[in-house]
Amino acid sequence: MKTGLITSDTYLNHDTGPGHPEQIARVTVINENFKKLKNKNILWKKPSIITDEIIKDTHDDDYVDLVKNSFPTKGFLSLDGDTIISPGSKNATFDAAGSIIAAIDGVQNKEFKNAFCSVRPPGHHCNQNKAAGFCILNNVAIGAKYLIKKYKYNKIAIIDFDVHHGNGTQDIFYNNKNVLFISTHQYPFYPGTGSEREKGKFNNICNIPLAAGTTSEQYLIAFDFALKKLKEFQPEFILISAGFDGHVADPLAQFKLKTDDYYEITKRILETSKTFSNGKVVSILEGGYDLQALRDSTKRHVDALLEFN
Repeated sequence: MKTGLITSDTYLNHDTGPGHPEQIARVTVINENFKKLKNKNILWKKPSIITDEIIKDTHDDDYVDLVKNSFPTKGFLSLDGDTIISPGSKNATFDAAGSIIAAIDGVQNKEFKNAFCSVRPPGHHCNQNKAAGFCILNNVAIGAKYLIKKYKYNKIAIIDFDVHHGNGTQDIFYNNKNVLFISTHQYPFYPGTGSEREKGKFNNICNIPLAAGTTSEQYLIAFDFALKKLKEFQPEFILISAGFDGHVADPLAQFKLKTDDYYEITKRILETSKTFSNGKVVSILEGGYDLQALRDSTKRHVDALLEFN
């Protein structure tokens, strides 16, 4: 089977202004690289049109209405100190959320084995009712709720290897026994959450905080704790918040991961989970702000997805 690559040109119109790290070029370098490689086992697909009903399973009604009415007709507007929107941000935002729906449906319908969503804006800092950290809707959380509601799954795991803690995702699922949230991240660091003490109502939150300067070897040893938790929970479907800002070249953080580490991390997730999730994995882009590192690391991430087909 193939690996789905879900993307849309609407990301090009999500202008965050000059000098903003969450820039248009992030997705351009990823997509252009995959186009150049011409891998016949990658199936390109556009996002689904996402309904308010699906979004409101995750986000408060008032917040969704606020977001829909916030996009300016010209210029820029801030949803929070870091989260800038412009007129073209609306379609990009709803396509980013729609990408995970298309990816899940594609896996469920056996159109492809697994999928990577190459979209922006990212999502994991956004909770039920607040934009934060470049994130407007929580794409991965929308995906998890969709799996539970539409496909009646009882056990979903979200693995977040972005260098920043996925505080929004944690908030959304803190009291949800159906969702295991695992996060490796630099700590203490933005957004300030993610200590080992934050465990969730059903012991369903697994934070693995790591110090600035964490090397590849140190990270992969720590990641064994994530894999152990995954084995204990035995999820039926896995979603990945794939942030590549732990790379040594990234300007916004201080981990020292290398490009090939993202292949190794992904491979270990797939190998660990194959007996209970049957390879049902959907990944969506979160952070990663050095363009070359992002281009190369996403390729290695997708290499692992392709190998598992």
